[in-house]
Amino acid sequence: MKKRVLYYLVAVSATFSLQSCVTNYVVSTPTTYANEYKSDAKLASIDNKKLETAKAQLLSSFSDEKLAAARSMEATIKNDEIAKTVRFTKKIDDILTEAESYLGTPYKYGGMTRRGIDCSAFVLSVFGAATGMTLPRVAASQAQEGEKVEKSNLQKGDLVFFSQGRGRISHVGIVENVTEEGDVKFIHAATSKGVMISSLNDSYWGPKYRFAKRIISPETFNNNLANN
Repeated sequence: MKKRVLYYLVAVSATFSLQSCVTNYVVSTPTTYANEYKSDAKLASIDNKKLETAKAQLLSSFSDEKLAAARSMEATIKNDEIAKTVRFTKKIDDILTEAESYLGTPYKYGGMTRRGIDCSAFVLSVFGAATGMTLPRVAASQAQEGEKVEKSNLQKGDLVFFSQGRGRISHVGIVENVTEEGDVKFIHAATSKGVMISSLNDSYWGPKYRFAKRIISPETFNNNLANN
């Protein structure tokens, strides 16, 4: 009888001990897993933030490089355009300097030297010396060169053409200056006083004016430079 009671006591004690172990195991395990899960989630969050930051920095660096490249290109183009304008302006100045060096040269029909020169030979000689261009010998043929320009848009270096009545072009000059008031001054070889400066507002030349031509422009000038 005592042995049977002792057996039951041992069995009950063992059962409670086993349940206690199982309970401890079941309760403690989820806690461990929960901690591990939270830790992994936190690390993943940190890694994503670093990735997004790195990506943003990379995109920013690309944007900065593209912006710098665009600004550099813009500056290069701007400087190139400025250089072209300076070269063209200097060339026009060269034309006018050459033309003004003839001031006072007497007029001579058919003449082509500084001892005597006519209007078309004057234009031909000036442009040949200053630009290397070869223009036709007579005014009517020179009038076929270049692009037509409205009187209101005349600039230094343009050619102005004249005729008696509505007849054939018989005279040519080079625009020497355009004042703020719009008065166009031109240099030419006149039969009366030789190479001189006159105005399109002049009572003699004004009515005889027919049209103007631009035979040298920034585009044609720089294209010629690029091809040479």
